[in-house]
Amino acid sequence: MTEKYPVLKEAEPFYFEGNNVGVLVSHGFTGSTQSMRPLGEAYAKAGYTVCGPRLKGHGTHYAEMETTTYEDWIQSLEEGYSWLKERCDTIFVTGLSMGGTLTLYAAQKHPEIKGIIPINAAIDIPTMAGAAEQTEMPRFLDAIGSDIKKPGVTELAYEKTPSKSLQQIVMLMEKVKADLSKITCPALIFVSEEDHVVPPNNSQFIYDHLGSQIKDLRYLKESYHVATLDNDQQIIIDESLQFVENILTER
Repeated sequence: MTEKYPVLKEAEPFYFEGNNVGVLVSHGFTGSTQSMRPLGEAYAKAGYTVCGPRLKGHGTHYAEMETTTYEDWIQSLEEGYSWLKERCDTIFVTGLSMGGTLTLYAAQKHPEIKGIIPINAAIDIPTMAGAAEQTEMPRFLDAIGSDIKKPGVTELAYEKTPSKSLQQIVMLMEKVKADLSKITCPALIFVSEEDHVVPPNNSQFIYDHLGSQIKDLRYLKESYHVATLDNDQQIIIDESLQFVENILTER
């Protein structure tokens, strides 16, 4: 499928060439790379090679997202991973919301990944699962983006959510949730104490069920769902960089 809508400004994929340590950065459901660019730029400034792929059907128009599947989103992530593999011998993965779900998927699929940093990752959203089971729904539902506590900050996300896409994210979450124990790499999990999109208990469940020996759960007190653009952005940047540095020092 060829995407027929232009990519929105600030929703383009981003690539930064640095050293032989790569960081794959994934945005979330109905969102765009804009939500993760500050992290990507910070990792690049630290010297790392960074890839922030645009997930298929995202960053254009919600009618385009309606035509994509969770396999398409996985493929977008895999393309970013391949780009990094050509340049790096060590790779870390981070992602927000469904990007966190894809981060977990990547660790399940690629055990060579050195560490993961899921941020408000989604594996079980009862409201979405309930909506996805409805036989009669409007074609497009209300938006879920821009859940941000910091005044004046807006996430570049769709103003509508395709109901078909809800079914796809629910399937992705179920797939990833079932295999959490397969993940054995170190994990730094960020979770907002107050989140109006993904219930915070998702992150506790992830922490409890990972097969990783090294794992940490950090609560963010001043951010809502889109924590990467919110008040705790610098905490996420600083602690994730320290996490990467610690692992690189120990190898």
